[in-house]
Parts: sequence; C-alpha cells; structure tokens
Amino acid sequence: MTRRLMSIYEDSVELLKRYEPDQASVERLFVRAHLQNALSVGQVRGVILLALGQQDLPTGEYTAMEVRQSVLGFGKAGKGDVQRMVARLLQLSAPPRPDDAADALAVALCHGMRPGGTR
Repeated sequence: MTRRLMSIYEDSVELLKRYEPDQASVERLFVRAHLQNALSVGQVRGVILLALGQQDLPTGEYTAMEVRQSVLGFGKAGKGDVQRMVARLLQLSAPPRPDDAADALAVALCHGMRPGGTR
C-alpha cells in the first residue's frame, strides 16, 4: 500500500505541475457499510490533498449529495443520471468512462457552479 500511495502522490504532483490549475475540488468521503474500502479511499484522498496543499491550491470539498444537487438539481439522483448530465453539460457524445471519470467531472462542475469556483 505504501508504494501505491507514493505512486498516486507522485502522479498527482506531476499532473499539477503539467497543467498548473489555479483551483481544485475533491469529493468528501462518506463512510457507509464498507469500512475497509473507506479507509483505502481515505488514504488516497489524503495523499491527493497533500499534493494540492503543497501547491497551495484553493480546494473545494463536496459531498456526493452536494455534487448531485449542483449538477442535477436533485441530491438523490443515481449514478447513471449523473453520468448522463455530465455528458450533456460538457457536450460529450457519450457519458465519460470509467464511472469514476464522470464522478470526478461532476465534482469539478459542482465546484465551478459554486461562488468562488472557476466558471
């Protein structure tokens, strides 16, 4: 796990240097039934937040419900609904794949729709 986290951290730093964003956004972790999965996701999220913090990037953090509310206007929408709306808002010919890509784009869209977010 240590090597995997180091790789994710290094890749994050590389992407931040390459694309030089002026803001970032991440999804807040919500722990349900799968505690082991939540711990792994939390560790990954931590190294990404570290990379963002080292770049001194303003970073918005949003719950899944906040993201769905912003993107769809309904906080309890399903994953498929989010994927279709992301494709529509970004004028894509098809929903982004894998599903995590659509989720990441939805978080970015949510951030852009908030006061102080990039528009």
